[in-house]
Amino acid sequence: MKPHGPIPPGFSADSDGMLLIGGQRADELAEVAGDTPLFVYDSRKLTARVAEWRAAMPAEVQLHYAMKANPYGPLLGHMAAMVDGLDVASGGELKAAQMSGMAAGHISFAGPGKRDRELEAAIAAGATLNLESAGEADRALAIATRLDIVPRLAVRVNPDFDLKGSGMKMGGGAKPFGVDADAVPALVRRLIDAGADWRGFHIFAGSQALDAAAIAEAQAQTVALAARLAEEAGATPPLVNLGGGMGVPYFPGDAAVDVVAVGRALGAVLDARPAILSDSRFAMELGRWLVAEAGVYLTRVVDRKASHGETFLVTDGGLHHQLAASGNFGTVIRRNYPIAVAGRFGAEASETVTVVGCLCTPLDRLGDQVALPRADVGDLIAIFQAGAYGATASPAAFLGQGPAKEMLV
Repeated sequence: MKPHGPIPPGFSADSDGMLLIGGQRADELAEVAGDTPLFVYDSRKLTARVAEWRAAMPAEVQLHYAMKANPYGPLLGHMAAMVDGLDVASGGELKAAQMSGMAAGHISFAGPGKRDRELEAAIAAGATLNLESAGEADRALAIATRLDIVPRLAVRVNPDFDLKGSGMKMGGGAKPFGVDADAVPALVRRLIDAGADWRGFHIFAGSQALDAAAIAEAQAQTVALAARLAEEAGATPPLVNLGGGMGVPYFPGDAAVDVVAVGRALGAVLDARPAILSDSRFAMELGRWLVAEAGVYLTRVVDRKASHGETFLVTDGGLHHQLAASGNFGTVIRRNYPIAVAGRFGAEASETVTVVGCLCTPLDRLGDQVALPRADVGDLIAIFQAGAYGATASPAAFLGQGPAKEMLV
C-alpha cells in the first residue's frame, strides 16, 4: 500500500457520505455537467485564498495571478475581479486576460519566444512586456516605433541564485528565461534612452516551494538584486515583480507553506530596503498557490478488475486531463496525489487498489496501490489539488479522448 497526499482542508461530506464541493454534492454536479470527467472549481475557496494572502502580506505588495495555472474563463473572471494584475505567457492568454475585464495596464506578458505579432498585440493594447533578451528588446522597440506607441517594457532578470527546494528552478545559471543579471543595467539604460516606458524588473527564481524560510531568503535576495541593478542602471524601477514560489502540498509528508511567516519576513525586508527602491512598488505573481486547492477532478469508475492479485479501478479519466496527478509532469518519483471515493468521503479504507485511466499506456495511473473505501462501477473518484495545471497542462487530444468538462461553483 502506498499513501496518498493530504486532502486540502475545508472539504466535507453530506449525511450520505457524498463529497461536497462548493456546498454541492459531487454526483449532482456531474449530473448537471452531463458527463464525466469533470473539473469543479470552488469560487468560495478562490476568494478565501486571496483573502488569506492579503491578510498575511504587507499592504504595499500587489497580488498578480499567473493565469497559466488555470485560464478557464469563469475562473479567470472571478480572479481578475480580486487581484491587482494578470500575468500572461502567450498571445492567446493576452486575449483571455483582456476578455476577463482586467485593464491592459495591469497585464504583464512574460515568456521566451514571443512572436512579433504577440509583441505587437501587447504593445498596442498597453500591456507590459517582460523582456527575455536583448534581441526581444530590439524587436519590441522596432515594433513600437512602427506603431508610434511608447511601449511599456520591463526586464525579466535571470538572477544569480535560485529558490532552494523549489520544484521548478526558474533562475540561476544558464536559463532560457530572462536576461542574465550582469547584462541588465545596460539594457535598462538602452530602453530608457530609446524613450520606452520602463516598468521595472521581473525576477522569478523558482516555484512549488513549501519551505517558508527558503521563500523568504529568495525574496530578500531578489530585493537586494533589484536594488543593485537599479543602482547600476541609475534608475528606480516602478515595479519589482518578486515572482511566486509558494507551492501546495501534493504528496504524503508535504505540509502547507506558512504564508504568515513569508509575509512577516517580506515586510521586514521591504521596511529595510535600499533608498533606490523607496518609491518602487512590489508584486508577487502566484498561480498554483491561489487556485490548486479550489479544484477537484471527478472521474467515474467504468470497470473493476483483478489481475495477478491486484485490483484495478478503471475510470473514464486519466493523464490526458490530469498529467500531473499521473506523475508525468515534472516529478522524478511517482507519488499519489490526494484521492478519495467521492460517495464514501471520509470513510475508512477497506482495500488497496490502483486507479487507472482509460488510455492505452501504463503511464495512465491516478492512484497507485492506494488504500480507499470500496468503489464499484459507476462510483466517482475525486482527485484533489486539481485547480492548477490540470485541463490545459495535459494532452487532452491524446488517443482522441477529448477535453474534460469544467465548471465554477
